[in-house]
Formats: sequence, C-alpha cells, structure tokens
Amino acid sequence: MKLAALSLLAGSAAAFAPAQNSKVSTALNAEFFDSPRALPFGSAPTTLDGSLVGDVGFDPIGFSTAPFASFNNPLYKEGDFMTDLQWLREAELTHGRIAQLAVVGFIWPALFGTFPGNENFGGADAFSYVNPLEAITHVPDLAIYQIVGGMAWVEYQRVQRIKAQGKNRISGDIGLGYPGGWNPFNLNYSPEEYAEKQLQEIKHCRLAMIGAFGLFFQALNSGTDIVSQLSPAFAAPEYAAKAGYFLPQGI
Repeated sequence: MKLAALSLLAGSAAAFAPAQNSKVSTALNAEFFDSPRALPFGSAPTTLDGSLVGDVGFDPIGFSTAPFASFNNPLYKEGDFMTDLQWLREAELTHGRIAQLAVVGFIWPALFGTFPGNENFGGADAFSYVNPLEAITHVPDLAIYQIVGGMAWVEYQRVQRIKAQGKNRISGDIGLGYPGGWNPFNLNYSPEEYAEKQLQEIKHCRLAMIGAFGLFFQALNSGTDIVSQLSPAFAAPEYAAKAGYFLPQGI
C-alpha cells in the first residue's frame, strides 16, 4: 500500500518537473503558412508547395510533415524511394480508386440489376440483393475469394512497380494508361493534358471517398439500397397533378 502511494507521488511530481531541453521533430512544430487555397482562414505546412497536382494546401494537422515514407515500410530504400509527400499521394490515389469502385457497387445493382443466380452456386437468389451490406452475406464464398484474389493481384503488381521504379515512380502508376504502361485505347496526352487528367482523377478520388463513407453508413442505418431511398425524391406528389394546388394538402 505504501509502495503504491509512493509511486503515485513520484508520478505526480514528474508531471510538474521542468521539461527537458531536447527537441523532437514532429508535425506539431513544423512551419505553417497562412491562408492556403483550401482554407483561407486557416494555415498549412510549407511542405505543401504546390508541386503535386491537386495540392490546395489542405493539411491542418500537418500529416505531410511526418516521415511516412520510411515509417514501418519494408519497401523503403534510403536515397531511392518516393518522398514522403509522394508516398501520401500514392495512398490517397489507392484509397480513392477503391472508393470509386465502391460507389459504383452501391449504385449499379439497384439501378441496372444484378447477375442471375444459380441453384448449384449459392442459390437462385444469391445475387439478387441490391444493398451491398446485405449482399455480402448471401453471395457464395467463392465470389468473395474472386474479389479478394483479383485485388491482391493488382496490389502485388503495384508493389512490384514501387520496388522497380524507386525514386522515379509516378505515384499511383499501376501500368494502365500511364506512360509506358498498357494502353489499349492509345491515349496520348500532352504534358498539360496529362496534368489535367491527373487533377480530374484526384478530385474524383476525394469525392468518392466521402461518397463511399456516406453510402456505407446510410445503407447500414436504413437497411436498404440507395436507389430505393432516392427514388421518392424524384416522384411528384399526388397533389401536384391537381390544377390550382400549389401547397401540400393540409396547409
């Protein structure tokens, strides 16, 4: 009992002891500049210098000042790897692309229909559920394994490209449409057009991440698909068809 009391006193005394003079480099003591484009009333770290496409100075916490490229990263090679900012852009693009697929997955089945089921493969109605949160519990396990396997292959190819390209890597390059990659549509952009496409993609990624977040929790809360929830908003109420009725009945 006495030992516990002494321990508490020692801890309390340490809390009021003078701080040590050693300095630690963290995002909290980084240099910030005022009035970035994203938040004119706020501030942003000087690491956001506009060198990346889509950089509008939004980093109020200072993530871009932390050494994320080397933190717990088995792919990191000092002197031959992406910068911390490029590594964060790599993560942003990867998450944004997954979010875009998720948004399409939330909307497409209810709007255009689902695949037919099979009695020998999960049942006739295995693919008839249009709420993704409900559908994932009814589709055959093999369908889930196909998705996981496909995404694992894409991720493996991305990791291999990160290793091979080193510091010369273009963030987000998965060998599809990028210069030197697989280009089935023969895309050939000028540097200005290419930068514009990159800007369009990062904007879509950011919007999709917000959209996927909202769609997920809305489906979780409502238990139904997004189209069923939005459809009534585009239907004219009964009183609107009557001549002279400008206000809802009862008003």
